[in-house]
Parts: sequence; C-alpha cells; structure tokens
Amino acid sequence: MIGRIAGRLDYRADDHVLIDVKGVGYLVYCSDRTMAALPGPGEAVALYTDLLVREDLLQLFGFPTLVEKEWHRLLMTVQGVGAKASLAILGTLGAEGVSRAIALGDANAIKAAKGIGPKTAQRVVIELKDKAPSVMALAGRGAAAAPAMPDADDMVIEPAEPATAKPARKPAAPSAAQASAAAQSEALSALSNLGYAPSEAAAAVAQAAQENEGADTSALIRAALRLLAPKQ
Repeated sequence: MIGRIAGRLDYRADDHVLIDVKGVGYLVYCSDRTMAALPGPGEAVALYTDLLVREDLLQLFGFPTLVEKEWHRLLMTVQGVGAKASLAILGTLGAEGVSRAIALGDANAIKAAKGIGPKTAQRVVIELKDKAPSVMALAGRGAAAAPAMPDADDMVIEPAEPATAKPARKPAAPSAAQASAAAQSEALSALSNLGYAPSEAAAAVAQAAQENEGADTSALIRAALRLLAPKQ
C-alpha cells in the first residue's frame, strides 16, 4: 500500500497530477478542492494517498490530510459511492464539512456534490453517522495537518554538490482549519467524558462549530452543552 507521496509536481491535468519521486512518476487523482490548493509544476508537493486496486486498474488518490483520506475510505464503503463520487463530496465540502454534514445528518449538504442523488446522500449520513465522532477525534490528534514537505535535496537522485548541514526548520503555525478541528476534537472528548453518546456529542459539537466560527475549545463545549440541554 502506498500511503504517502512526496516529491516534485511534474504536471497537472484537470483531475490528477504527476509527482516525480526521485525519477519515478506517480499519477495521483485529487478532488477539485485539493487540485486548487496544489502548487505549480516544478514545486515540492506531498499528499497522503489511497490505492484503489481492481483487476484492470491500479489508481492512486491524493489527500491533503489524513482526516480527508479517512473520510474517502469510509465514503467508499457506502453502496453507490465510488472513488469519483467520494472525491466529488470531499471537493464540495472538504473534510471538515463532511464531518459536520454527517454528524448533523445533513443529507442536503452531501447531495450538493456533483453526481450525488438524494437516496445516495441519505445512505451516506445514515451509514456513516456513527463514524463521525471517531473521525472528528482523529482530526484533533494532528491528522488535520498537511504531510511534511520534502526537502529540495531529497527530490534529486544525485545532489550536484556535497550535502551540507541544514538549519532547523521552524514548525508551521496551525491553520484556522487545523485549530478548529483540534478544538472540536477536544470538545467532543469532554462531552464523551460527561457521559453523552458519541453520535449525540458529535452532532452538538458540529452544530456549535457551525454557529460559532473560530470558537476555542471552552466556547465550543459551552455552546454544545446548551444544545444538549433538555428543552423546557
């Protein structure tokens, strides 16, 4: 299984890229959202990958985070959702949007993806609702971060000059999406520790995050608890 590709982007097509890894080129298919975020030809690129194996086909699909890769894997377990449909859903909503839609049972959000009908969208939210808490928790364990980019020296077979010591890299600051994913994961864990069912807690956290964009963990917990409180 090929789980990660890191190298130099050789060329881009409409739905896939060719990544050169030390002289070997890998065709990697990606969603529209991922394609839009990739760099230009000649630049360093790294993607998590999932390999589709069939009798007549070997095909690699690329994802910017492990959370998105996990949703792709789960989406493809739903009847009527193949690789193309999964990429359409992820391209329309993104990993966080898929988590929110499934946790809230929002079939209309899933249906917004190209080629996804109402019956398929309903199957997705019904069959994967219990999976949403574990994927949301995965996001908080660093899986919402992009894979490490390759060094320039690692992208050639023989360096032109002797390798020299490289200065230590500063860790990249977490993006807003990563911070949100981490806050949701921590809030979900806190609600689970309070005794709420995973699917119930996930739905409350997803709705709280949707209504309180950029909220930190404490704010999400308070908002989710208000949503979970018995209605008078």
